[in-house]
This record gives sequence, structure tokens and C-alpha cells, in this order.
Amino acid sequence: MLMQMRGKRVCVPRMPGCFILDLRRVIIRKSGDGLSSRELERYRRQLMLAGFTLEHQKMLKDSTVLVAGVGGVGGTAALYLAVAGIGKLDLVHAGRLTPSNMNRQILMRSSRIGESRVAQAKNAIEAINPDVAVEIHDERLTPVLADTLLSGADAALSGRPNFHERRVLNECCVRKEIPMVEGAMNAMEGYLFTVIPFKTPCLNCLYPEDNPEWEELGFPVLGAVSGVLGCLMALEAIKVLTGFGKPMTSRMLVFDLQGMDFRKLKISRDRDCPVCGHGRPEDSASPPGRPSLAK
Repeated sequence: MLMQMRGKRVCVPRMPGCFILDLRRVIIRKSGDGLSSRELERYRRQLMLAGFTLEHQKMLKDSTVLVAGVGGVGGTAALYLAVAGIGKLDLVHAGRLTPSNMNRQILMRSSRIGESRVAQAKNAIEAINPDVAVEIHDERLTPVLADTLLSGADAALSGRPNFHERRVLNECCVRKEIPMVEGAMNAMEGYLFTVIPFKTPCLNCLYPEDNPEWEELGFPVLGAVSGVLGCLMALEAIKVLTGFGKPMTSRMLVFDLQGMDFRKLKISRDRDCPVCGHGRPEDSASPPGRPSLAK
């Protein structure tokens, strides 16, 4: 599911925000327009971001996100959506906590090994931010469940470690025209891109076939790697939901944290994709091809 990185890229960070005089720090003291005084204080530091307004914060509060998987990737993404002020999370994950989950699944507690992971995720998120509504489903993602949950969702995050559930979510998101953030990792590598149905490539455009050698529990995981990916997925969802920033649309971020290599690849729709290729003939679609390095 992942691509091998080649080449290196060096990024120069922006100056810290403490060096920027931003009058918006004064503006946030005004009426929150649907935000309580507790919420205004909770999100005060992110409201200092240049360009991130009270309206963006209200958009987050009014949004629902389906998170498929609450492991090292999805659990991290769900946590950072919650602390950012998302209104509701629908969490889908089957199974009970095992000791081998504990190197990466930050919503879990060792004292609750053997218990439902999705129930623990709900308890942890509600303890951190009681203003977030959390609905849980201790089961695998099926077409029926995906269809039901996406009927009330504004975006979805794909974080399951198997092809089947990822394809179920991708197909349902495309059909219902719900944006989906797709991210996966293996060992020290990962990828990320955002699907805007009938506008950008879907999962099937890029990966039309499963890897027959892939084993759901047979790949190595360092918790910090899945955590990095989960944080990036949360950021993508925030951008998609609010319009703040530029999402990874028609581009794929690939990284290899062994050498801190990050690259952006251009990706394009497959006009013959059975999932999204024929649904909107008025939209442009390109012949299938390998992702290319973005300029």
C-alpha cells in the first residue's frame, strides 16, 4: 500500500508565532457566535492563528467526522480533532485491547487490556473534551454501516489496516460525495491524500488492486510514526471542514521518517475507475498513471 521514498527534501520552518503581532488576539474576546465562554477559552491559542477565525471554530463545532479505526493512526487523529473542537465523532473499530496495541494507541490504558478499544476511545475523548459528542461502533466497517454513518457526516478519515474496510469507506464516500482523508503507514513510511469525490483521485484510482501479501497484523509499527500520520490526517480534516489552509488534493504526501524525507507527488483521477471515473462526466479525469513528483 505504500511507496518507497527516493530523494530528500529540506524545509525551512516559519518563524514562531510569538514573533508575530496579531490583532486577532484581541478580537477573540468578542462574542463567540455560538461558542460558550468555556469554548472560547479552550480554543484561545488556536484562534491566535493568522486567518483562523471564530467562524472557522464554529464550523468545526458544527461538523461530524467518521473515523474508521481508533488505533495508532485513527486514534491519534480522533484525539486531535477532539481537542481542536470538532462537534461530533463517529468512531468505528472492532476488537478488544491487547498488550501489543499499547506501543501506539494513545487513547488506551494498560489497566483496561481485554476491553473494547472503541469504548475506551470514547471515554478518553470525553474526559479530554466533554463538549465533543462521541458515538461508537464496536464492529468492522460494512457498506450498510458506512452508508448510515456517512448520511450524517461532513468528512471521513480512513485509518483501518486492511484493504476491505478502506475500499468500503472510499466507495461510500464517493457515492455520497463526502470528503475522505486517506492515510496509511508501514514501518517508518507513510502516505496521505484527500479525496474530494469526482474532483480528485479516489483510493481506487491509485490502488485498484489489493496487495495479496498484506497481513492486517503483520506489519511493523513504531508508535511515533503512526502518531505523525494521525496528526497530519487531523489537520487535513480541519482544512477540509473549515476552508482554512490548503488540503492535499490531487497531491499525495509520502514520507520516510527513517531519514525525515518528505515528498509531494502529483496524482490524477483514472477516467476508467469503476468507483469514481464515470459518475461525473463533466469533470476532468486523466488516464491512469503512476504518481509524479509535484513541482
